[in-house]
Amino acid sequence: MELARQIALIACVAASTAQIACVASTELGDEEAVEEAQQEVLVHNALTRNALTRNALTRNALTRNALTRNALTRNALMGNSFTSEALRDPESRELLSFIVSCALPEDEHIVVDVGRASYQFDGELGLAPEWGRRRGSCDESCQEWVSACLLARVNHRGEHVTISLRGRNEALKATSNEREEYGEAEAAYYGNVFLPEQRRYACLAPGQTSIPRVCGDSLDDCVVDVVGECEDVCDRPRRDGSFPDCRDRNPFELACGLRVFPPRTDLYKSSITVFLE
Repeated sequence: MELARQIALIACVAASTAQIACVASTELGDEEAVEEAQQEVLVHNALTRNALTRNALTRNALTRNALTRNALTRNALMGNSFTSEALRDPESRELLSFIVSCALPEDEHIVVDVGRASYQFDGELGLAPEWGRRRGSCDESCQEWVSACLLARVNHRGEHVTISLRGRNEALKATSNEREEYGEAEAAYYGNVFLPEQRRYACLAPGQTSIPRVCGDSLDDCVVDVVGECEDVCDRPRRDGSFPDCRDRNPFELACGLRVFPPRTDLYKSSITVFLE
């Protein structure tokens, strides 16, 4: 019994030290959000569940690798037989349109020929502009930013709804007008949809018990795994209200009252919080 008490005490001290370090890094990150943004980060969301999870781009692991290991450019897309064949599927084109919108800035676009038809995919947010450069690729950070953006833009009914996206990325700085007009925090989204087994997570913003825009009437069969409340699984919110550094598991509470995360908990630094009007 005494040994167990000592182990718990050591765990509490270690967790306390880690918690202090975590809070310090979060507060430093908040300073980056003080500067006023010059443009709003408002986007439409209408990405359907099937387009994200069941189309040719996500069914075929070779195609996923073809996307992330090469530049997000016309030549790279047209030069890969797996990707060009997958784009014959309308849902694959729908997904690619959102990928380009999330990754590339608004002054860039890609035109792809599929059979006798040509399709233009426009950049918008610029979360991973390096992917669109010559010899570019999409590393883990790029994949997680684009994934968070895709998950945040899923709409259960495929309807166009304007949402405000915020997070710890220069491309997601919100103006004061945007923060005022879009003041209802919905949820934070994070994960990696480019892995062979997609990781799709969300956590509920304070006061929320559901995400009807993304999940419909129930969280049980949602396209994302709702881990819990953002206040429990993420670090403290930034000054723009977004939740950084979110995890795929809930913490448990030690006897001393401190909460720690279980082993093999994954941390996602590239999370995006959605705000509604």
